[in-house]
Amino acid sequence: MSKVLVVEDEKAVRQGLERVLAGAGWQVQAAEDLAGARKALADDGVACVLLDVRLPDGDGLQFLEEAGVSSLVEHHAEESQITLPRLLSQGRRFDLAVVDGNHRFDAVFLDLAYLGRLLRPGAIVFLDDYHLPAIARAASFFLTNRGWALEEISTAEDRHHWAVLRTSTTPDTRPFDYFVDF
Repeated sequence: MSKVLVVEDEKAVRQGLERVLAGAGWQVQAAEDLAGARKALADDGVACVLLDVRLPDGDGLQFLEEAGVSSLVEHHAEESQITLPRLLSQGRRFDLAVVDGNHRFDAVFLDLAYLGRLLRPGAIVFLDDYHLPAIARAASFFLTNRGWALEEISTAEDRHHWAVLRTSTTPDTRPFDYFVDF
């Protein structure tokens, strides 16, 4: 079983990612800052790093370079509307996506549309800032029109709300004029 290191300073997001990844069968180790990440990387067996690049005690990407583990991370500096189509054209496929960036409806909608093509059937989408109307509304289209499932929403006490979506496991056979208002 591969070990994933989650480095995230927002407690609710970190715990949500831990729970989702563990539920999907990954062994998870978590850290709230770079100091904790250093300790975790000292242990052997980390195969993947899920990293918040802006942390209270430094820059996450610079830390990975200094720690000599930048090969565990694939970072794309371009905006997602540039990167996701490129990954699609390369034939890439994924089991998990974390959406946490631009909070405008059109950007989130576009991210989810491309992820719908990049993710394997039944894959997980961890959607941060779900309490923002534009993000919830964009997700609503995929829940209503694409057969995605809403598996979990963070509690009301969390400052950053997040949601876990799962892509459809069945092929998309909608007719060309299919639409349900969302």
